[in-house]
Amino acid sequence: MVSPRYDRQIILKEFGEKAQKKLSSANVLVVGAGGLGTPILQYLNSMGVGHLGIIDQDVVHESNLHRQVIYTEKQIGVSKVRAAKDFLISQNSHTKISIFETSLTKENAIDIILNFDVVVDASDNFPTRYLVNDACVILNKPFVYGALHEFEGQISVFNHNGGPTYRCLFSKPPKENEIPNCNTQGVLGILPGIVGSLQALECVKIITGIGKPIVGSLLIFNALKQQYYKFKFPKKPENIKIYNLLDSYQLACETDILSITPKQFKKLIKIKSLQIIDVREPFEVKKHPLQGAINIPLLSLKEKLKEINLSPKVYYICQSGARSLKAVEEYQKHFPNNEFISLQGGLNTLY
Repeated sequence: MVSPRYDRQIILKEFGEKAQKKLSSANVLVVGAGGLGTPILQYLNSMGVGHLGIIDQDVVHESNLHRQVIYTEKQIGVSKVRAAKDFLISQNSHTKISIFETSLTKENAIDIILNFDVVVDASDNFPTRYLVNDACVILNKPFVYGALHEFEGQISVFNHNGGPTYRCLFSKPPKENEIPNCNTQGVLGILPGIVGSLQALECVKIITGIGKPIVGSLLIFNALKQQYYKFKFPKKPENIKIYNLLDSYQLACETDILSITPKQFKKLIKIKSLQIIDVREPFEVKKHPLQGAINIPLLSLKEKLKEINLSPKVYYICQSGARSLKAVEEYQKHFPNNEFISLQGGLNTLY
């Protein structure tokens, strides 16, 4: 029996009970529970999607609250997926909620995505987007894309009904030094709500079969001008022929940067004392400290040079590996005769 709570959408002639039943039996994975993920989860949950999966390894920060509107001040420091689950259950107790308190990696992507019908990408980084794309191509799952840049948002649907993939639009990831640093890019609070709602709408259209999903087109929303632009892009057959995930989804750099794999790092740290510089912010270190590491935030490295002994090898770490690559790149320019090494994938790979 269909719940009366959905009457206002069921009475729509183009929707009806048939579409509502499709929602109630759907399994949707939302990758990321941040600015985009929270409105996506909120609307899919309220509209009656039967099973929602949430994957995110972060905790709620005070700086999240201006745009991630399902969280409260009392939840600062709490796991985002757990805080999101509490909110969603209070909003709609009929929804099954599965949480994955981790980041999406090449080791777990296939196993997690396999159990869902649609993937909604609400991540904020290129490596995850390419990983989501490749896993969805392998498993033949559609995914709804959303991205933010300053006052602009992007939305599209990939790998749906034989349509183009993310790689058909963006064939290769940008260089690591061609994108804004993960600590410096801002966002207007309301913009993720607009873009995330549009992603939720595309997801509903895919599940129910109503309307026309934006397959083969990229929708761009300009918040300052209140304007939408849409342009088409072609399907490239070679991008459909993906049978295995890549060995690494880390961004490439123009310089020859030394790095170490998590497996090598774990083995090395057990047998010898390493000089490790943790370039995360203090609040990140407090949540997940690494014993023996010196905490010098990336933006403070230059002014605290004297705290680093440049004679032995210097190992740089951060949460995801992006900032440590930046640190190594910067120091190689100034000290080409010294060895600076970045931990691939950051601390996310060590938990």
